[in-house]
Amino acid sequence: MEDRANYPKVYGPSDIPSDLKASGRIINVTVNLPYQIYKTENDDAWKVRQRRGNAALFSSNEYLNKETEWESILVAWTGELQTLDNNGNFVGEIDSNVSEEEKTRITGMVETELGGAKVAPIWLAGKNQKKWRSYSENIIWQTLHYIQREASDGRQEKQWWYNYVKLNEAYSDMICSIYRPGDIIWVHDYYLMLLPQILRMKYSEAYIAFFIHTPFPSSEYFRCLSKRKELLEGILGANLVGTQSYAYTRHFISACTRLLGVQSTPTYISTNGAHVSVDTLPIGINTKLVEKLAFEPSIAEKVQAIRDLYPDKKIIVGRDRLDNVRGVIQKLHGFETFLSMYPEWQQKVVLIQVTASSYSGGSKIERKTSELVAHINGSYGQLHFSPVHHYPRHIARDEYLALLSVADLGLITSVRDGMNTTCLEYVVCQKNNHSPIILSEFSGTAGSLTDAVQVNPWDSVGVAQAINECLLMSDERKTEMHNKLYKHVTTNTVQSWVVDNMTRLVRNLQRHDHSHITPGLDRSLALSKYKSAKDRLFLFDYDGTLTPIVNDPSAAIPSAKLVRYLKLLSEDPKNVIWIISGRDEAFLEKWIGEVNENIGLSAEHGCFMKGVGQETWENLAEKTDMSWQNDVLDVFNYYTERTQGSHVERKRIALTWHYRRADPEFGAFQALELRSHLEQTVAKKYDVEVMTGKANIEVRPKFLNKGEIVKTLVNEYPEGKKPEFIFCVGDDKTDEDMFMAIKNIPEIADHVFPVVVGLSSKMTTANWHLIDPANVLDTLGLLVGAVDISEAGSGSVDINSEGSVTN
Repeated sequence: MEDRANYPKVYGPSDIPSDLKASGRIINVTVNLPYQIYKTENDDAWKVRQRRGNAALFSSNEYLNKETEWESILVAWTGELQTLDNNGNFVGEIDSNVSEEEKTRITGMVETELGGAKVAPIWLAGKNQKKWRSYSENIIWQTLHYIQREASDGRQEKQWWYNYVKLNEAYSDMICSIYRPGDIIWVHDYYLMLLPQILRMKYSEAYIAFFIHTPFPSSEYFRCLSKRKELLEGILGANLVGTQSYAYTRHFISACTRLLGVQSTPTYISTNGAHVSVDTLPIGINTKLVEKLAFEPSIAEKVQAIRDLYPDKKIIVGRDRLDNVRGVIQKLHGFETFLSMYPEWQQKVVLIQVTASSYSGGSKIERKTSELVAHINGSYGQLHFSPVHHYPRHIARDEYLALLSVADLGLITSVRDGMNTTCLEYVVCQKNNHSPIILSEFSGTAGSLTDAVQVNPWDSVGVAQAINECLLMSDERKTEMHNKLYKHVTTNTVQSWVVDNMTRLVRNLQRHDHSHITPGLDRSLALSKYKSAKDRLFLFDYDGTLTPIVNDPSAAIPSAKLVRYLKLLSEDPKNVIWIISGRDEAFLEKWIGEVNENIGLSAEHGCFMKGVGQETWENLAEKTDMSWQNDVLDVFNYYTERTQGSHVERKRIALTWHYRRADPEFGAFQALELRSHLEQTVAKKYDVEVMTGKANIEVRPKFLNKGEIVKTLVNEYPEGKKPEFIFCVGDDKTDEDMFMAIKNIPEIADHVFPVVVGLSSKMTTANWHLIDPANVLDTLGLLVGAVDISEAGSGSVDINSEGSVTN
């Protein structure tokens, strides 16, 4: 794993290498503006007030604007526009059809509150604004937190998904209206999982980071989502994906590997030739601000007032959202067990639990919480004393900080969360008292605060024992523990989190994505050269080029569109067409040769050839010693027996070991072991090449490859009469030999179009790229006149309202 400590830190635009041509701007993309927009009853004037929650994320934007050289633009949805009563309570939702004049005025108010920061609000017109949250909060959030949803007929979910796509498209439209080349686009959280890929399709060279603030579940749970592939592919449009803990990083990479079939390592995912870095970058808080606020005189007065309410009592403090994952129920069970196991603490300890409403299981959890509080107070309280004080409401910031400061013990028992910033703020507020904190091992913060007392919230006995241990802890031990926690929290702040994200993004851009950019095929130029040429040569790979990659190789049959376009091409006497594939003779003969006899075929990466009009295949390796096959087959069989889902494909010349149907991680591991085994044995004994393909390992004679076939085909033309148009398309490493062969023929250099299928960032020697096989077919349709230039487009793709990828 790479050592981030050795990276040059990126604090501002001046720290970015000049070759990346950064603009100095960060487009910071969040779900909501930091300020809620509302009106009060009997007052038609718009107002704004600070939005609760996401304090760390909003602090990061403030840091960018006030303490760095970055020019930051905040792109965020306004959220629901509401009417509030004079006490700030919700009365009703306001129709969001706001005039342009009012939008400008409200935007100015928000920018003023943010100290002059630039804001680009997303305005979503119409009533029922909560519909934009439905899919995110009812489907994605539930899955990310391991909550099993009830089965439905799918109609409601389909509508939610439609709105989710539209929400992401609205963000894309706003970003496109302000984007400049070199901008860094930083997208946050599960509401916007489709956005990175939508932007990538429009700006192939954009610098995009995506951060998942929530947990990410195991692949076995994430696969329950019906739109799992669309969501993962959406995220993989980013150059960098950040998570809160190593466990979430591992789960995300595993989900991509298992559900999308992409290649990966512990630090990046390789998809379409692009390297998407995936890194653990836990968020912090603005410790200086929290410390400044926590030790104001007014807070000290509230601390003393709380202490006076509970004289001679140990105060345990909890503050959580009241939902299925914050562990309030588990906390109460643990506290009840504590009072039962350690009766000496009865009437000497009080639990102050503050809860805020949430959008998951609210009424059910609220009812269960109330029942447990009543039960504990009835069992262990007296007329003058209640051991649990539950406050189900939002509390003011000064009251919150006072609670964290007065506590003798902080208790966090979440059963699943991303980064619990309450515990970070607790550590800062305890700068003088050094009271310990108990932290759930299932919290995303557990991986960062390793010196906290960690518990399994489902183990009420273990929680009870931890409470007793912390209340009896010596002052010396408390100080030692707190000093370690305090050092970590004040070192890993929200400011350092911003720097780490920018540093890791730039590192990835330097190493992979932008070390080589292949432009999209200039179809107008290709069409012009095609029309003016008297002799044309087409050289096609098959799998991944003319047809998509599929799990079952035998299922990759040509589409009706492909058959039609090849027929139209071959009917033009100026055109010579060859398909040069790793497939065997039988497959190419059946699906290409029998359908169109005017196409030349080359099988097994150049081992066999059958030109137009030939009756039989020419074996170019006929005189080659094939005794190596027995040795290779023994090795392949050994690994096949030990790798469930793998199989051996025995061709006439080459041997291929496939593992596309095996467990992705284990299959990739076995492939590495197999390749190493072959290179240390067979490859040293025989003149053969061990090639790594897409979920396969192939062994073949070294002197035969696609490049040699291309040289042979071009050299068949007389001197001075070489083809005036060569169109060569492939997607794999083996196709690089073709690209090199045609580029090394100087007399035709101006007439060749070596085109790789994949993203612009794919490492290749080709001069051009097309996104996928569908775009290859569109290009062929353009050349034969089946589609016009506007239909062929530029090789980019879009996501439609159903969430499907369309051309």
